Amino acid sequence: MTITGLHHVAIITADYPRARRFYTEVLGLPVVAETFRAERDSWKLDLALPGGAQVELFSFPGPPPRPTRPEACGLRHLALRVANLDADVADLERDGVAVEPVRIDPVTGRRFTFFADPDGLPIELYEEPADAGANEA
Repeated sequence: MTITGLHHVAIITADYPRARRFYTEVLGLPVVAETFRAERDSWKLDLALPGGAQVELFSFPGPPPRPTRPEACGLRHLALRVANLDADVADLERDGVAVEPVRIDPVTGRRFTFFADPDGLPIELYEEPADAGANEA
């Protein structure tokens, strides 16, 4: 097996218009493609992440809720790398998104925080300045 990177993360939402607005307007992810699949009564929205990976946002009629947060079996959370955590937290709070207090990763020393998408999926912002890789090589 030769894995060359992350292609996409798939998320199922209970309220497609609300989630679409959150991911495109609040998080600012650009739309790659949007398709309605009539045979499944389902929308599929492909959103671009920097570096080429994507978020696939799906709607299905009556999806079951996530059992617990964040220890349910399956995807624990979606982590997004950011260069300026304070600015991004301020943007989220301006949009009415509740953000947990910023914490420090005890292993890496990096700052991070969590917030939830409209369906309660935990999303982490992990601060890693753009030049971090060059300094850690």
